[in-house]
Amino acid sequence: MKRKSIEERAIDLAQYIIDSKDTVRGAAKKFNISKSTVHKDVTERLEKVNPILARQVRKILDENKAERHIRGGMATKLKYLKQ
Repeated sequence: MKRKSIEERAIDLAQYIIDSKDTVRGAAKKFNISKSTVHKDVTERLEKVNPILARQVRKILDENKAERHIRGGMATKLKYLKQ
Protein backbone atom coordinates (compact mmCIF):
# COMPACT_ATOMS: atom_id res chain seq x y z
CA MET A 1 0.00 0.00 0.00
CA LYS A 2 1.38 3.40 -1.00
CA ARG A 3 1.72 5.87 1.84
CA LYS A 4 0.21 9.31 1.40
CA SER A 5 2.39 12.37 1.24
CA ILE A 6 2.49 14.69 4.23
CA GLU A 7 0.61 17.32 2.21
CA GLU A 8 -2.17 14.84 1.34
CA ARG A 9 -2.41 13.83 4.99
CA ALA A 10 -2.69 17.47 6.04
CA ILE A 11 -5.54 18.03 3.56
CA ASP A 12 -7.31 14.84 4.69
CA LEU A 13 -7.01 15.90 8.33
CA ALA A 14 -8.34 19.36 7.52
CA GLN A 15 -11.33 17.96 5.64
CA TYR A 16 -12.08 15.58 8.51
CA ILE A 17 -11.90 18.34 11.13
CA ILE A 18 -14.06 20.68 9.03
CA ASP A 19 -16.69 18.01 8.28
CA SER A 20 -16.88 16.53 11.78
CA LYS A 21 -15.94 19.60 13.86
CA ASP A 22 -13.77 17.16 15.80
CA THR A 23 -10.91 18.20 18.08
CA VAL A 24 -7.20 17.72 17.41
CA ARG A 25 -7.27 14.85 19.90
CA GLY A 26 -10.24 13.23 18.13
CA ALA A 27 -8.59 13.59 14.73
CA ALA A 28 -5.36 12.11 16.08
CA LYS A 29 -7.23 9.08 17.38
CA LYS A 30 -9.15 8.66 14.10
CA PHE A 31 -6.01 8.88 11.92
CA ASN A 32 -3.86 6.96 14.42
CA ILE A 33 -1.21 9.68 14.68
CA SER A 34 -0.07 11.97 17.49
CA LYS A 35 -1.83 15.18 18.51
CA SER A 36 1.30 17.17 17.75
CA THR A 37 1.44 15.76 14.22
CA VAL A 38 -2.20 16.72 13.64
CA HIS A 39 -1.58 20.20 15.00
CA LYS A 40 1.57 20.72 12.92
CA ASP A 41 -0.16 19.39 9.79
CA VAL A 42 -3.23 21.62 10.03
CA THR A 43 -1.51 24.78 11.27
CA GLU A 44 1.92 24.90 9.60
CA ARG A 45 2.01 22.49 6.67
CA LEU A 46 -1.53 23.14 5.44
CA GLU A 47 -0.90 26.89 5.31
CA LYS A 48 1.72 26.29 2.59
CA VAL A 49 -0.42 23.82 0.62
CA ASN A 50 -3.93 25.27 0.89
CA PRO A 51 -4.25 28.58 2.80
CA ILE A 52 -8.05 28.73 2.36
CA LEU A 53 -8.52 25.30 3.93
CA ALA A 54 -6.05 26.27 6.67
CA ARG A 55 -8.20 29.28 7.60
CA GLN A 56 -11.35 27.12 7.76
CA VAL A 57 -9.61 24.63 10.07
CA ARG A 58 -8.18 27.44 12.22
CA LYS A 59 -11.73 28.74 12.80
CA ILE A 60 -12.86 25.32 14.08
CA LEU A 61 -9.74 24.87 16.22
CA ASP A 62 -10.36 28.28 17.77
CA GLU A 63 -13.99 27.34 18.52
CA ASN A 64 -12.85 24.06 20.10
CA LYS A 65 -10.30 25.91 22.20
CA ALA A 66 -12.95 28.37 23.40
CA GLU A 67 -15.25 25.48 24.40
CA ARG A 68 -12.50 23.36 25.97
CA HIS A 69 -13.25 24.39 29.56
CA ILE A 70 -16.91 23.43 29.11
CA ARG A 71 -16.03 19.92 27.85
CA GLY A 72 -13.57 19.51 30.72
CA GLY A 73 -16.23 20.48 33.24
CA MET A 74 -18.73 18.03 31.73
CA ALA A 75 -16.15 15.22 31.84
CA THR A 76 -15.48 15.93 35.51
CA LYS A 77 -19.19 16.03 36.29
CA LEU A 78 -19.74 12.65 34.57
CA LYS A 79 -16.76 11.18 36.39
CA TYR A 80 -18.19 12.03 39.80
CA LEU A 81 -21.74 11.01 38.86
CA LYS A 82 -20.44 7.50 38.07
CA GLN A 83 -18.80 7.14 41.51
